[in-house]
Amino acid sequence: MHLAYPAVLAALLFCTGLYGVLARRNAILVLMSVELMLNAVNLNLVAFDVWLRDALHAGQALTLFTIAIAAAEIGIGLAIVLMVYRNRGTSDVDRLRDTAEGNEPAANNQSEVTA
Repeated sequence: MHLAYPAVLAALLFCTGLYGVLARRNAILVLMSVELMLNAVNLNLVAFDVWLRDALHAGQALTLFTIAIAAAEIGIGLAIVLMVYRNRGTSDVDRLRDTAEGNEPAANNQSEVTA
């Protein structure tokens, strides 16, 4: 098999994941897009490992480490998203960014000024 086939597939997967990270507003879909990007990298690692005929199979070993890191990332990421959803009632990334930057609604700022 030629190296071009898995490389093109990995590039398409990575671009799809990048689009998902940049265009989506839901935190769960952003995490899924990051996982898609990691899987594209894993596909490249295994394809180049087979193509180079590495005796140590370093690409496949690195892929196993990447899968383990991705599993930990998705577990912690989902726990954070669930806690944020319970506290704020939304998992919209734009709304969470606004609250983190201190952009409170105008009514809250006026009540502090009058008090």
